[in-house]
Amino acid sequence: MRYPELRLDTSEPTFDGPDQLRNHRLRRLALAYRVFGAFRWGTQGDGHITAADPEAHDHLWLLRYGVPFNQATIGDLVMVGPSGGVVDAQTNAGAEINPAAHYIHWPLHDARADVVSAAHTHTPFGTPFSAEVRPIRPITQESCSFVDDQAIFDDDEVDIQSIDGGHRIAKAMGDNNSVILRNHGLLTVGDTVDSAAGLFIMMERAAEAEMKARDAKPISIDAARTAKGAHNNRSGWIVFNYALRTLIPDPTIVD
Repeated sequence: MRYPELRLDTSEPTFDGPDQLRNHRLRRLALAYRVFGAFRWGTQGDGHITAADPEAHDHLWLLRYGVPFNQATIGDLVMVGPSGGVVDAQTNAGAEINPAAHYIHWPLHDARADVVSAAHTHTPFGTPFSAEVRPIRPITQESCSFVDDQAIFDDDEVDIQSIDGGHRIAKAMGDNNSVILRNHGLLTVGDTVDSAAGLFIMMERAAEAEMKARDAKPISIDAARTAKGAHNNRSGWIVFNYALRTLIPDPTIVD
């Protein structure tokens, strides 16, 4: 099965009801985990991508505990309620989640009605870059996307152990679509699963440039704003869909 041609409209498709929209989000979520797995992210059980349920807005979908990212299927996704308990495990009775996924992600979704999806995992460049506790500079084209759209969570709690930690992350993030978690890594959000995952890919690329080009000379903030162009949700969507078609040729692999 081939993917449809890429379109210019990067918003979620319009559906007749929440069931169809839910099915769409679950498919995109499973594919996003596959893309992260193809990058060899999450190989130590770290990280999570979430998607808000279109009907029960305070419930999130994510990959059940123990499934490698590169083996994610729609049937492996579970819905988690505000308390962190699994309320819909589809075909996996007794499924569990990494509690940190709830602690980190639920407060972000709760604080921002515009957030459909959030993505975080430990990466080769984003994690060490986060230890420098500074913003991404406009030193590459991808880096320009984070001008005026990044925050820093400057907190010693790198292993989030409670919902309070997630609330502090949400407060630090504010209205931005990306946040650098001190000594922990990167986190992005978006108005679609595609945009959140694609923005994370872009942010990791920007962190890679920071770690490799130690003496880079940034361009001006005004020039970076011009280079940034369209809103990050659109840019993330485009990046994700190119990565998806490149790394996961058959979309039915998650069925």
